[in-house]
Amino acid sequence: QVQLVESGGGLVQAGGSLRLSCAASERTFSRDTMGWFRQAPGKEREFVATVSWDGGSTLYADSVKGRFTISRDSVKNTVYLQMSGLKPEDTAIYYCAASTRVAGVVMRDPRPYNYWGQGTQVTVSS
Repeated sequence: QVQLVESGGGLVQAGGSLRLSCAASERTFSRDTMGWFRQAPGKEREFVATVSWDGGSTLYADSVKGRFTISRDSVKNTVYLQMSGLKPEDTAIYYCAASTRVAGVVMRDPRPYNYWGQGTQVTVSS
């Protein structure tokens, strides 16, 4: 069964940094768009960042632009989210996602993403 497994979440003070990882098993996503989404308590899931299959194109939510960086290592079948300058409003469960439905594009819309991880909690204290 294909799995996406996130790791790297935790508790950090405001201004700190974390790096999230998302490792895929049972299937390679080296030709697929990968993304990160998050969901805070009482809020809907929202887009954070996405990267194209070759790493050549990225897209970020305005709220994280300049602070977060998405990257991927196709050999390791892993995508990363480097988060710096963290704020309390970044507190959420962060989900990794992969889309095998649309090739060659980066997408904010969660609907084309057909593989999802279980999420990792990120908590930023003030």
